[in-house]
Amino acid sequence: MSASATEGIPAPASRPTAPRAARVLWHRQLSQYPDTAARYGYLAIVVAATVVLYYELYIQYAVSTAIITHYNMTFTYFVYVSVVGNAVGAFASLLAGLADRWGRANLTVYGLLVTGALVAFAVPNAGSKGMFLTLIALVSFVEGIILVTTPALVRDFSPQLGRASAMGYWTMGPVVGSLVVTAVTSHTYSGSTTWQDEFRYAGWAGLLVFVMALLGLRELSPRLRDQLMVSLRDRALIEAKAQGLDTEAALRGHWRQMLHTDVVGSALAISLFLLLYFAAVGSFTVYFVTAFGYSVQRTAGLLNWYWAANAVSLVVVGLLSDRAKVRKPFMAIGALASIGVLIPFALAATRPQTGYYTFALLVAGIGVFGGFTYAPWMAGFTETVERRNPAATATGLAVYGWIIRAVVAISSAVLPIVVSSATPLVDHGAQVAAAQAQAGPALAIVQAHPKLFAQLEQYPPSQIPPALQAQAVQEVGIANLLAVQKAGPQLAVLGAYGSQVQQAAAQNPKDWQNWWWVCLGGEAVFIPFIFLMAGRWSPRKAREDLAAHERLIAQQLAQLGADQGTGAAAAS
Repeated sequence: MSASATEGIPAPASRPTAPRAARVLWHRQLSQYPDTAARYGYLAIVVAATVVLYYELYIQYAVSTAIITHYNMTFTYFVYVSVVGNAVGAFASLLAGLADRWGRANLTVYGLLVTGALVAFAVPNAGSKGMFLTLIALVSFVEGIILVTTPALVRDFSPQLGRASAMGYWTMGPVVGSLVVTAVTSHTYSGSTTWQDEFRYAGWAGLLVFVMALLGLRELSPRLRDQLMVSLRDRALIEAKAQGLDTEAALRGHWRQMLHTDVVGSALAISLFLLLYFAAVGSFTVYFVTAFGYSVQRTAGLLNWYWAANAVSLVVVGLLSDRAKVRKPFMAIGALASIGVLIPFALAATRPQTGYYTFALLVAGIGVFGGFTYAPWMAGFTETVERRNPAATATGLAVYGWIIRAVVAISSAVLPIVVSSATPLVDHGAQVAAAQAQAGPALAIVQAHPKLFAQLEQYPPSQIPPALQAQAVQEVGIANLLAVQKAGPQLAVLGAYGSQVQQAAAQNPKDWQNWWWVCLGGEAVFIPFIFLMAGRWSPRKAREDLAAHERLIAQQLAQLGADQGTGAAAAS
């Protein structure tokens, strides 16, 4: 910062120094905007916190089949674990809107402690499926709060000119968290580990990041964060203005200011665009297992293509958006390209001959263009909120958090209705397959003599009439009759669920295809809402706006210095 820019600006008023323990455990506010190295350090902690939080939240989906078996759940019940969790998270996001008054850092730090303890110690020891649901809902509650506080911290520490890059890194939280889930489970989840072990790994990772955040995370004071910062050149003026800023006045009517179409509509639009992302997180494993017969490990390997492509895209496109100084063209290109990739992905649902690497390329394309859309959108959304009121950033993000969690909850509840065939396949598919393998020869005998075995089923084995018994021995032979009797439990399973599972298997690909068309509709709805957001379409116009802003900042600094110089002369 040049001397001429700061000359005449008073230094921030000194504040009593809190005890060291209090500063570490609670007092985290900065009275001056941090230097670049410190700012990047705070942003790195925020990103690490987001990654580990989503790792903790998403681990349940990677081991979903084991959880269902352990608690004797139905697939529908497991889906409603997600529905309840997201509904709770939605209202937690609204509560996190108070971060504009309470601050962001402590909610993040101690949220990490709570989720780490729950995931490492409580969830693995849940004694019933009801307790499991309750604990996951508690984890989701904290996640709903941190969904608001962490992007608010990223916004505070990133001027608009670097916002897309910073938001790209923040968005890597759920993406890299998902990548960590698939990477860890694909290497550790085998016969020697259980689903409880996978939860413990995630919880311990969360507690480690909690310690890092406890010691290192800070946040801007309200007087600094409540102002609009376009570039780092604004720093001197923002710090000078902070001395006279009325933070309470800046927050009056903040909820009402956020309830406008550009904020609410944009949040709803991106939530619908992300329907496919939600499916990737919660349902891709079920999709590829039930529709294509992939193992959980093979599906995890396929998902690595998605998450890796998405993570790289988020960072690269964020950098490009900041360099071009525009968001909207990237959002539009990403949305149109996402639709272009989703169409062949949806069509492949009913083509069982589709190869593994064809799917790998398709899911990588979905990941690339999803990142192409989301990182610029997140930057553009915070700038749209700032256009309404920079002091209400957390409030605007709370609106977004509530809407996106509500959409996830509703879509999770609707998915089992659209993909109704998945329920019998998940609930009984493995059971029927095992029974088929064990009782195949016996079933063939029964099917070859349907009338005989229909008569035999009318009696308990010890009460079969001698004549009928003799007829059975004569028709099928004593060895075959004993084989059928031995396979009785498996044949009962096939009788109870076999036809249901067979019909579901035939219908399953078409059901999933219908859901992919719903996701495509969400991507299409997103496009018109781009026009409501803040920011330019033209990079040239954006550069002209920046030049005009920098001239205004220079004038205000000069005027501020002149006013303070005049005041000092009058006092003397």
